Amino acid sequence: MPNSFTSTSAIGSPITEDDIANYLANTPEFFERHAELLAAVHLNSPHSQRTVSLQERQAALLRDKIRMLEQRIMDMIRNVNENMVLSDKLLLWARSLLLNADALALPQLIADEIADQFSVPQVGIKVWGVAPPYATQPFALGVSEDAKSFATSLTEPFCGVNTGLEAINWLTEPQAATSLAILPLRPVMPGVPAANGVVPAFGLLVLASPDAQRFTSTMGTDFLARIAELASAALSTLR
Repeated sequence: MPNSFTSTSAIGSPITEDDIANYLANTPEFFERHAELLAAVHLNSPHSQRTVSLQERQAALLRDKIRMLEQRIMDMIRNVNENMVLSDKLLLWARSLLLNADALALPQLIADEIADQFSVPQVGIKVWGVAPPYATQPFALGVSEDAKSFATSLTEPFCGVNTGLEAINWLTEPQAATSLAILPLRPVMPGVPAANGVVPAFGLLVLASPDAQRFTSTMGTDFLARIAELASAALSTLR
């Protein structure tokens, strides 16, 4: 009695490579009955000009797969380590804000510590709507209504190339700013009215670098958002 592979139904329909592949995949005992084929069949090696047995080729494929998995594991470990380093730096930065007892020095402290902890070449900060004792301080002056509207329009940190936004003029060397991260600062206290579902911003943090790849439009902004939240919370003492 003919088996399924040599069925007469194949006479009118030529056997294809897919038919052979399906047969071998669904008939593993074929190689038990013909074990000699495992050593007899030779294939071109992807790593050299010589031919190798089916068993050797399978072993090479498995080694390649293992190398790929090892690389993925190493990438995961590297990402975990980088996240731990960033988390440690964020905690050190937050601690410096909690230890500060001088409200007037707070905005500059936030900028200086970001520059130091996260190796950002330039950091600028402006806040508005502050209490009268702080209204004449440099950090509360020189912000146009357009800049305030722009800050409120940001639903998340903006990252990208320097396009000449007003905020770069808050930096020490605006001409050296090639890429930017602009973080809106918003009240974190309950009961703050929202316009069209968006809480109005009361400040902006500007991070700048001469490296065009430091802050790109495709980068994730979750970590920057956490920085903005902590800075907003600390600056609530000025309002």
